[in-house]
Amino acid sequence: MLFTADAWPGLADGSITLTFRTWTRPQARTGGRYRVAGLLLEAVDVRQVPAGDVSDDEARRAGAPDAVSLLARMGVDDVGQLVWRVELRHLGDDDRVQRRADADLDEAAIDDLRARLDRLDRRAGEPWTRTTLRLIERYPGIVSTALARHAGKERQVFKTDVRKLKELGLTESLEVGYRLSPRGEAVLRALG
Repeated sequence: MLFTADAWPGLADGSITLTFRTWTRPQARTGGRYRVAGLLLEAVDVRQVPAGDVSDDEARRAGAPDAVSLLARMGVDDVGQLVWRVELRHLGDDDRVQRRADADLDEAAIDDLRARLDRLDRRAGEPWTRTTLRLIERYPGIVSTALARHAGKERQVFKTDVRKLKELGLTESLEVGYRLSPRGEAVLRALG
């Protein structure tokens, strides 16, 4: 789920606990966990409601001053239109943030990460994980289009690969490009 930057503080401090969406299909599920701006959120309840049923209190819980403002921001002018109501709970920091900061890896952790990288390589039918880590190490903060060209891949394929490494806590996204996390640096040193 995407949120504008002005909502991030409210999500973090628990003052924003709802969001309303005009999705054609649900993009969240009850019990689903979502990473937003370094936070880990859980969707506690996901359901459709008529727009006219949204109360001022619920609108405030979604970061708007009142229901009229919320619906206007969403572009909803028909009170009978169904909107998705997603109740949220802040679980803490994005687990990847904690994972990527952990560079104190013992031999078992290195072996586990090596095996995970090997599995990713096998699934792709070619080795790419270590090459991508070394590329990011060599060119931190370089736009993904240029990195993809260096890797000989289409940009979207390259970005999907980097997301897999990010999930392991090995890379961090920057405003432009990526860099290795402390964990990624430690893994790359251990892999040689």
